[in-house]
Amino acid sequence: MSLIRIAWRNVRQRPLSSVLTSLSMALGVALIVSVLVILNTLRSTFTRNVHGFDIIVGAKGSRIQLVLNTLYHISQPVENIPYAYYLEFTHGRFRRAVEVAIPVCLGDNYRGYRVVGTVPELFEMELADGRRYRFLEGRNFKSENFFEAVVGYIAAQKTGLKVGDRFKPTHGITTEVEGHEHDPFTVVGILAPTGTPNDRAIFINIEGFYLLEGHALDRKVRQLPPELFSPQVRAMVFGQQEDEHHHEHHESEKNTPAASHQHEHSHAEDHHHEPLPLVEREVTAILIRSHPISSLGLYKAINKGMIAQAVHPSRELGLLFEGLLGNVQALLLLLAVLVTVVAAVGILVGIYNSMSERKRDIAILRALGARRSTVMTIILLESILLSLTGGVAGFALGHLTVWALSPIVLEQAGVDLGLLSGTVYELLILPALVVLATVAGYLPAVTAYRTDVAQALLHNP
Repeated sequence: MSLIRIAWRNVRQRPLSSVLTSLSMALGVALIVSVLVILNTLRSTFTRNVHGFDIIVGAKGSRIQLVLNTLYHISQPVENIPYAYYLEFTHGRFRRAVEVAIPVCLGDNYRGYRVVGTVPELFEMELADGRRYRFLEGRNFKSENFFEAVVGYIAAQKTGLKVGDRFKPTHGITTEVEGHEHDPFTVVGILAPTGTPNDRAIFINIEGFYLLEGHALDRKVRQLPPELFSPQVRAMVFGQQEDEHHHEHHESEKNTPAASHQHEHSHAEDHHHEPLPLVEREVTAILIRSHPISSLGLYKAINKGMIAQAVHPSRELGLLFEGLLGNVQALLLLLAVLVTVVAAVGILVGIYNSMSERKRDIAILRALGARRSTVMTIILLESILLSLTGGVAGFALGHLTVWALSPIVLEQAGVDLGLLSGTVYELLILPALVVLATVAGYLPAVTAYRTDVAQALLHNP
C-alpha cells in the first residue's frame, strides 16, 4: 500500500501531463463502452424477438425488409398479399399449425409515426417474455367500431394524442412525401410503455383501414385464381354473393359532394358501415405464432407456394447483425482500441521524459534501502494508476453518452438504453488496461531499475 501512495504522489506531481494522458485514455474507454453497450443492446433487443412471433408472412422480396417494416416500423413495406391468404391461417389449410395469426396493413402515417391497421387480438396476446400489453389510459379498440385507434406510448407523447382525440392519418409511410388526409379515427386507448418498437406506432382497426380512400383493391385488377386457395377460403372469399348494383350505387353516391360530407361524418361517428368485401382486401404481412411441432413444416409449405414467403425474424436479424452491423462494430472497436493505445503511448512518453528529473529521487530511495525491483514496481504502478484513472472516467463518460443518446435510439429504433445498460464484455476492459499500462510503463521502469545511485547523486546534488 505504501508503494501505491508513493506512485500516486509522483502522479500528482505532474498534474498537466497526468490529466492529459488520463483524458485521452478516458476518451478511448468511453468510445469502447458506448460501442459495446449500444450495439450489443440493439442486437439482443432485435434478435430475441420481443413480440413473440416466430414467423412473418409477406410478399416475396427482401426478407430483412419484411421483418424491419413489420415488427420494427423501419424501412418501406414490401408488396401486399391477398386477404384470402391470411384466411388460410385462420380458416384454411394452415389453421391447425397456427396458434395466433395477426394481419398487418401499412401505408399511412400521422406526423411521421407509422399507422398500422390490425385487429384487437394483437393487444390481447402475451409478449415473448410473458408480459401482456397494458393500457395507460382507455381501452383496446373493438372489432365492431371501425374507426377506433390505440396509440403507442412514445407516439402519444410526441404527437400529444389523448383518449377521446380524433386524428386524420395521412397517406404514405413517412412525411417526406405529401399525401392526402384520410377520414378521422378516435383514440380510445394509450398503451403503457412496452420497451418495443410498438411504442412508436399508432394502431387502427383494420376494418376502418380498408374503408379509407385508396385502400381497397380494384376489382378490375387481375387477381390470383381462386384455385390457389383451399376450398374453405374459396367459399368465404370468392363465393360471396354481392349485390353489384347496390355496390355501384353506393360508390356513385360517395362521389357526390353531399354524400362525401355524409361519408366523412359517418366515419367520424363510427357507426353503420358495411365492411369491405373480402375479395377487395389485401394485407401487408401476417404475424404468426405457430405450434412448435408444426413451425418447420409451416415455414417450408409457405415458401414452396407462389403467393408469399415466410421468414424467421430472429434468424434474419441475426444475419444482419453478424454481417453489416458486425463489421461496423468491429471497425468502431478498432478505432477505440487505437485511441486507447495512443493514450498508453502518451503514458509511456510522459513517464519516460520525467525520468531525467527524477533520478535524484530514485537514487535517494535506493540509498535508503529500496531495492531495484521496488523502484521498478513504483514506476509500473504510476503507469497503471494513470491508466485506471482514465479507465474509470471513461466508464462514467461512456455510460453518460449512452444515456444521452437513449432518447434518440428509443425514438428511431424503439430500444430503451438506460444509464445502467451494459454488457459482460465491459468487465474485460479494466484488466486489459492494467496489461496495457504494464507494457507502457515497462521501458521507464527498466530505466529506473538501471539508475546508478552514485552518478545520480553526484550529478544531482
